[in-house]
Amino acid sequence: MRNAFALAIATLGAVLPWTASACDLERPSGIAPCTRAAVDALPMQAVQAIGTHNSYKRAIPADELAAHRAVDAHGADGLDYAHPPLREQLDAGLRALELDVYHDPDGGRYVAPPGAHRRGFATPPWRADDLARMRAPGFKVMHLHDIDFRSHCVGFTQCLREVGEWSRAHPWHAPVMISINAKDGAGGPGSVAVLPFDAAAFDALDAEVRAALPASQRFEPAQLRGGTWPTLGAMRGKVFLVLDESPAKSAVYRSRAAAPALFVAGDDSAFLVLNDPVEQRDAIREALDAGRLVRTRADADTREARASDTRRRDAAFESGAQFVSTDYPHADPRWPRYRVEFPEGGFVRCRPGHAQCAALETNDEN
Repeated sequence: MRNAFALAIATLGAVLPWTASACDLERPSGIAPCTRAAVDALPMQAVQAIGTHNSYKRAIPADELAAHRAVDAHGADGLDYAHPPLREQLDAGLRALELDVYHDPDGGRYVAPPGAHRRGFATPPWRADDLARMRAPGFKVMHLHDIDFRSHCVGFTQCLREVGEWSRAHPWHAPVMISINAKDGAGGPGSVAVLPFDAAAFDALDAEVRAALPASQRFEPAQLRGGTWPTLGAMRGKVFLVLDESPAKSAVYRSRAAAPALFVAGDDSAFLVLNDPVEQRDAIREALDAGRLVRTRADADTREARASDTRRRDAAFESGAQFVSTDYPHADPRWPRYRVEFPEGGFVRCRPGHAQCAALETNDEN
């Protein structure tokens, strides 16, 4: 999977048309009108970036996926994808990530999953360093704690530190948005009970965010003045996190007295998650007109990739949503006709249709 990702990135220019007029928002040419000053003056609403869904996810081994498919073929299809490590995704230009977190204040709660065979493992299914992290207190990053638990960074702070280290090495980058799902759903047979997310759990989550990412790299809700997002220049080198949860769980997060480290996606928020760019096209447009940022999805559950169906992807691009999430920033060799990157190449661009983006167009091919 990692080799395929690297190959896809390396050959990008050979397989996609490159639009010479596109102004690189992260490394502008300096040739008017594509200057750093002009690009930095763009509002965040003018930026559109592609990122990954369940960004940490490693592949389920073939025998385990087959065992799950025997009892739930549709569900197994939906789990049959994976991503390279976070650093590789960021190196490739992706600027939106998603992490699923499980509360584990004492450590070791999720160290013995049943797996898809539902018989556990003779030896722990973790590398030695990951096993130590699984046994340590702190939030864990997994998709499903019983069968789809393999992660490139099993600890939440481990994931955030990797992003922070990459960010410090690339201070010019467009902001990285990390959406957070606070997982507390029940698992299948043989799985341990999941701990709920109460106010104390969310306090601990905020504490881990602030311990892993220095204040100079974070952008928090308290910094959003009058509900207006800053310019791209002010957000360069920044990371911000968004809680993408049910209204009930979001209300618990908001009920705490402490200043939040995460934005909360919701109708009354500066950030919305509207995952269906076809059915929710009008809602996305209304949110954009109100100055909000929006995340949507180009695909889900491997359906679009298996069918080589680009309609949802194209609708996501055309919707104007600032963040488009996908499981296929590179093509899966089994379904090579589907992948999600902008027509002009790359994963960050000035949003078509935005007035300030039109002003940045240039025909200079130097």
